[in-house]
Amino acid sequence: MSRKSPARKGAKRPPDPAAEILESAILACEERKATDGVVLDLRQVSDATDYFLIVSGTSDTHVRAIADYVVETLQARGHQKPYSIEGHSQGRWVLIDYVDLVVHVFHPTQRAFYQLEGLWGDAPQRRLPNP
Repeated sequence: MSRKSPARKGAKRPPDPAAEILESAILACEERKATDGVVLDLRQVSDATDYFLIVSGTSDTHVRAIADYVVETLQARGHQKPYSIEGHSQGRWVLIDYVDLVVHVFHPTQRAFYQLEGLWGDAPQRRLPNP
């Protein structure tokens, strides 16, 4: 049975490593007071990744601090290192690619400009509570 095929009734689902790393990343973002968090579930929409975690920081420094803490926290919890990190030096939009999860940490102006939630509007979304 492939990961994307529906589970049989009563069958126990195998653990989803992408969901585990997602929950760790959400906790790290919450601990660093990220705002406007949303999870896009892309499993039925795209083969590129399973989830996007999109959050905002309040300044360039805050964006970098959130991104750094996500990487540190996931490594401390035994998750893989990110495949790549983009945009860290500018602190306007930091993309952390864990292959099955992509974390986007935005400065609010960049987030409003790129509107990722709208681009992936057909993906199920889960809003996260603000701190």
